[in-house]
Amino acid sequence: MKEKLTKKTALIGLTLFILNVILILAIAFLMIELNQTAHAIKYIRDNPSKVVFVVATVLFLSLLTWGYLYFESIGILTNVLKLIEMFTLLDLSLFLSFVFGKYINPAARPFGFFAITCATLLGRKQAMFLNIINALLIFIMDININIMELASAAMWQYCAGLLITFCAGTLVVFVSHKIKTRLQSILIVFLLLVPIELIIGIMQILFTFNEEGVRQWVLLGYGGLGALFSTLLYMVLLPVFELSFAELTVFRLREITAPNAPLIKKLKEQAPGTYNHSVVVSQLAEACAIAIGEDSELARAAAYYHDVGKLVKPEMFTENQSDYNVHNELSPELSADIIRSHTKDGAKLIKKQHLPEFLSDIAIQHHGTLPIKYFYAKALKMTDGEISMANYSYAGPVPQTRIAAIIMIVDAAEAATRSLANRTPANIEALVGSLIEERINLDQFVNCNITLRDLTIITHTIAQSLSGVYHSRISYPKIKIGKNR
Repeated sequence: MKEKLTKKTALIGLTLFILNVILILAIAFLMIELNQTAHAIKYIRDNPSKVVFVVATVLFLSLLTWGYLYFESIGILTNVLKLIEMFTLLDLSLFLSFVFGKYINPAARPFGFFAITCATLLGRKQAMFLNIINALLIFIMDININIMELASAAMWQYCAGLLITFCAGTLVVFVSHKIKTRLQSILIVFLLLVPIELIIGIMQILFTFNEEGVRQWVLLGYGGLGALFSTLLYMVLLPVFELSFAELTVFRLREITAPNAPLIKKLKEQAPGTYNHSVVVSQLAEACAIAIGEDSELARAAAYYHDVGKLVKPEMFTENQSDYNVHNELSPELSADIIRSHTKDGAKLIKKQHLPEFLSDIAIQHHGTLPIKYFYAKALKMTDGEISMANYSYAGPVPQTRIAAIIMIVDAAEAATRSLANRTPANIEALVGSLIEERINLDQFVNCNITLRDLTIITHTIAQSLSGVYHSRISYPKIKIGKNR
């Protein structure tokens, strides 16, 4: 479902943009104060044209960023946390560039840190654009505030910084989706070395070799440090952003779905039936997500956590029961209320563990507003009067994303297939098709932008996957074999 920019979100976004402009100018003021022999106020008085140019450029780039987000990525513009995260990352990159350029060497600045972190947190498309904004901001600060020392600064160095920031950032954005573990992040160092060393080497040959000889090649060493600093900052600060902004990066997803993750561990120990169900659902959800082009890691994590609310009363759910069913002694109304509560209980447990909101949304949405048919039918048998189905239905809301729709379908399909007598691919596909049709008739997919083509693909995918899980086995011969045989 596409986000809309309301007056409230537009006003909040505009306020954040203005505050960010002020913060960038404050960073520029700090640069002047620390980098010039005279005080910042005197420098501003003596160089009004430079100051006006910096202010105008920052305003223009901010306006350009707002326009890009409005037309290409409105989801960030309508999300306050995402905007704060984006500005924090941009301002941090600008500040770190100044610190490393001032106190180590301009060639040692972490040129690739912003791009790779932005690609991981905000997306590759957004990172490509924002990396250009980041490169231009650093370049504007370089030529007007003179981050580099006056004695050694030259226009070719400013241009080299602009080129390296753009080229190195673009390169790491291209490969960011290939990085699946934190250990693989180390490879970023070697990737960044290519554009950094190449650009520094070419600039050295063209502009300084004849003037200062081999001594200047030490900048290549600083360029290597810049690649190392970029990777180290990425590895150190990414977990901070993940926790501060509840980000679901591929690294975080794998951590929270590990067997020793707190809620997963509790499921294994206290609700083993639910845990086994969730494992199968996660495999199905992952396969379906891949089939329709959704984020498979996200679908897998959502499946693991969709039923954690059953931890509150695990014995009330069939998969965790033995021969004794507690619901035989309860009224249908009470039973329905207990079953229905596991969606909200799951959301509360997820939030209590400070896990991303997306997981709690799935926990609430994966049953939508569907009726709890077993207890509704039981109530109908016990009374002659009419009964409101709403009293025996989940509170909703209906799925808001395609992944939520996938979880809704595979959750029902896995449970229903267990009770299917003849689990042939054709029978499973017919069963899944009927479950999906029922949900379409009950308007469960109206808010999640899932298409009939997607649903057809999901049906085939589930049928193939469940046929493999519940395949028939040969009967073993009943022969007793002694030791001597």
